[in-house]
Amino acid sequence: MDENLRREIILDHYQNPKNRETVTDEKYIKVNSNNESCIDNINIYILVEDGILKDIKFDGEACAISTSSTSIMIKNLIGKTIDDAIKYINNFEAMVDEKEYDEALLKEGIVYNEIYKQNNRKNCALLPYKGIKNVLNGLKNQKNA
Repeated sequence: MDENLRREIILDHYQNPKNRETVTDEKYIKVNSNNESCIDNINIYILVEDGILKDIKFDGEACAISTSSTSIMIKNLIGKTIDDAIKYINNFEAMVDEKEYDEALLKEGIVYNEIYKQNNRKNCALLPYKGIKNVLNGLKNQKNA
């Protein structure tokens, strides 16, 4: 990916994050993701109906990488089934960890395909994924129980 386009996408999602909003509706599942080594501390609010991620919002304070990564993640997860969302997340994690991944699944998430070059930034990019993955795996386990 062209470096200028990569910066433009990240900057746009940082300055104009999609779905940034505090949610008080109890229908949403709230999960907090924070990075103990820096300022990143975000709340993610997930609305799941009939196994579909109907809506996702977030709020909090985070660096450009965490904020943009959260915005892009949300944009790519809304409307997916729990299984498809977990597949997307696993694919993103594989990319960040320099493992085999399917580029086509990631859409704008591909902007982080070289984040491994800055090891300290990997946690920033992965921060929102860790929290939401725990929630989705929990929902999946409840469904299968």
